[in-house]
Amino acid sequence: MTARIPTFDITRYDDDREAFVAELGAAYREWGFAGIRNHGIPQPLIDDAYAAFKEFFALPEDVKKQYILTGSGGARGYTAFGVETAKDSQHFDLKEFWHIGREIPDGSKYREFMPANLWPAEVPEFKARGYALYEALDQLGSRVLSALALHIGLPENFFADKTDFGNSILRPIHYPPITADDIPNVRAGAHGDINFITLLVGASSAGLEVKSRAGEWVPFTSDADTIVVNIGDMLERLTNHVYPSTIHRVVNPPGELARKPRYSVPFFLHPNPDFLIDVLPSTITPDNPKRYPEPITAQGFLEQRLREIKLK
Repeated sequence: MTARIPTFDITRYDDDREAFVAELGAAYREWGFAGIRNHGIPQPLIDDAYAAFKEFFALPEDVKKQYILTGSGGARGYTAFGVETAKDSQHFDLKEFWHIGREIPDGSKYREFMPANLWPAEVPEFKARGYALYEALDQLGSRVLSALALHIGLPENFFADKTDFGNSILRPIHYPPITADDIPNVRAGAHGDINFITLLVGASSAGLEVKSRAGEWVPFTSDADTIVVNIGDMLERLTNHVYPSTIHRVVNPPGELARKPRYSVPFFLHPNPDFLIDVLPSTITPDNPKRYPEPITAQGFLEQRLREIKLK
């Protein structure tokens, strides 16, 4: 019987906190992945955002390419097909995407790390719908982090002032139809995420696979009302690998399904740029000695990883 990645009802966080935190934490220790349902984000908000994103990706290539910000490392605006490459992969991913970041005032101390957003004039609803989804996922991510904090003996609000100006990214992705047979690429190569946690809206389409501890690729196709949340490398490092950043990929579907486009929208929740990622003392034990003697800022870690995946 194939192992199954669990899904949790997040309303239990309010109704049965101790049991919910224990079960959720155990799942993340094992998988680094879980599904979250009854998350409270209205389906019309998600549907409206998807409609705006699809409208943008349907624009002519020369129009979309006007929104490439050269030298930005893809931090905002459009990244064309064939650019991003999974770490250590020989082949680029089969996708194009857009990046929406946090809206902050120009006078913010974080402005040098978090540029202003770019919005496509051809899709008037893109800004309002995209940023509404950004804020909803940011709030949901904070709830998940609260539960994870409790599970490892931290105060519930431990992450609140460390992510309130996080350099978080909403990434609408379009995987175009695959028209050639036997291509060496997959839609997204095997990789771990960079950030604290990732919240994925749109894993109900087949293709997402998660690598188990035993080295098996386990498909994770969630119900339409479920948001998939996984641990990123920054949280793995902060927690001394108590919460693992699990390798995952998006494979090409078989047969005629490959001839259809795929859309997904991950939200990469990051800490504040100046947050110092230093192993939490509570996660250091005789069986799990400190793995990272030197701390690193979230911004330093991000820049290091962006170079590795060809975005910088």
